[in-house]
Amino acid sequence: MSRIGRRFAALRAEGRAAFVPFVMAADPDLATSETILAGLPTAGADLIEIGVMFSDPMADGPAIEAAGLRARDGGASVRNTLAMVRRFRAKDSDTPIVLMGYYNPIYIYGPAAFAKDAAAAGVDGLIVVDLPPEEDAELAPFARDAGLDLVRLATPTTDDARLPVVLGGASGFIYYVAIAGITGTRSATADAIAVAVTRLKRHTTLPVAVGFGIRTAAQAEAVAEVADAAVVGSSLVQKLAETLDAGGRATV
Repeated sequence: MSRIGRRFAALRAEGRAAFVPFVMAADPDLATSETILAGLPTAGADLIEIGVMFSDPMADGPAIEAAGLRARDGGASVRNTLAMVRRFRAKDSDTPIVLMGYYNPIYIYGPAAFAKDAAAAGVDGLIVVDLPPEEDAELAPFARDAGLDLVRLATPTTDDARLPVVLGGASGFIYYVAIAGITGTRSATADAIAVAVTRLKRHTTLPVAVGFGIRTAAQAEAVAEVADAAVVGSSLVQKLAETLDAGGRATV
């Protein structure tokens, strides 16, 4: 069983859902980002999503797009993101790490080399926003060979005909995108999320995480009532942004 699988099994035994914070690697700089990452498990993170900076983030809302720009200026790269995970893993062998981003940086790095190096660094899973199941051959064989979970995205527009395609080959967990559109701009209702999660659970035994549009503790708690994990990204990234000086540098 993978580290992700073990964590969800433990949470299931405890009778609670996972809290999954999202942070952008190298936002606002490498050192600050690494300090934040190191503190997340103590702050309550059950799994951690790390964003890999990309210059054209089509699914990212204003807060995460701004974080990506700060990360770019802060020296973000795939290699130093993996190095950051490696240093984290040297001190924490339990908390699962999932990289979330786009395929272009992986393609440039080389999919086989990326999967191998990510696994060696201690990454547990990948969410590649713009790589549909139809293009599985680009990355999935290398990810599976390296022991990485490949997390699939389901959305409000994923109908019953499409769902088996999305779920095929998925591992780790399913990420339900609660709103149609970019991150952090609006929120789905608790009832709509409950209906969607119930439907997904009829089709898969994988845990279901819900993200996009979870901005408050109350929203996260409502998601935790019906899903296996609540992913919080934009609001955390925005809180970080509010601590920075006018030049986007860390002040605390």
